[in-house]
Amino acid sequence: MPRPSGTPVTEHAYISHLSKDKKLQKIIKGPLDAQEKRRNFPLRLIAAIMSQQLSTKVADVIYARFLALYDNKEPTPQQVAATDPAVLRSIGLSNAKVSYVHNVANFVIAEKLTDARLHKMDNEAVIVCLTQIKGVGRWTVEMLLMFHLHREDIFSIDDLGIQQAMARLYKLDNSDKKAFREKMKTISAKWAPYRTHACRYLWQWKDQ
Repeated sequence: MPRPSGTPVTEHAYISHLSKDKKLQKIIKGPLDAQEKRRNFPLRLIAAIMSQQLSTKVADVIYARFLALYDNKEPTPQQVAATDPAVLRSIGLSNAKVSYVHNVANFVIAEKLTDARLHKMDNEAVIVCLTQIKGVGRWTVEMLLMFHLHREDIFSIDDLGIQQAMARLYKLDNSDKKAFREKMKTISAKWAPYRTHACRYLWQWKDQ
């Protein structure tokens, strides 16, 4: 709906909330880009598995080869499950990753999981459900929650980029891993219910 002329633009609620943290406020440069609505969550998990321990550039090449196997259309879990392991290896996937890709497809089929069902679950339920799949860890599901299900209050404590950014911004000593994680939890608790947005600001700042 168009905004009537003369009506002030209201600040995004997450910006005003996160700006209460004076250190975080320094790196907030206006609203974040809106996330596109995406479907086909099994494919997002598969893409995340493919990209593990690879540069973004290499991961993009492998994912493009993967889509090419299906005429550059997003495959269904049934199509992925029916794809011969040798074919998946031929695009540059290791034996372990081939197995994990098939694990995702088979689990989704067996559990009759859909995007709609995931949207109805709370964050922890999604994590518990999907980490049953061998090859899918908590970090992978947190990325799915943030960027596919658009959950606003996810804090990915194990993400290396978040750890590096927080150590730098808050001048935290990360030599004692346990104490460092506790400090991260304490700081991030104040960002709730907008911890996803805080993570995105931290990544953005680190990348710049």
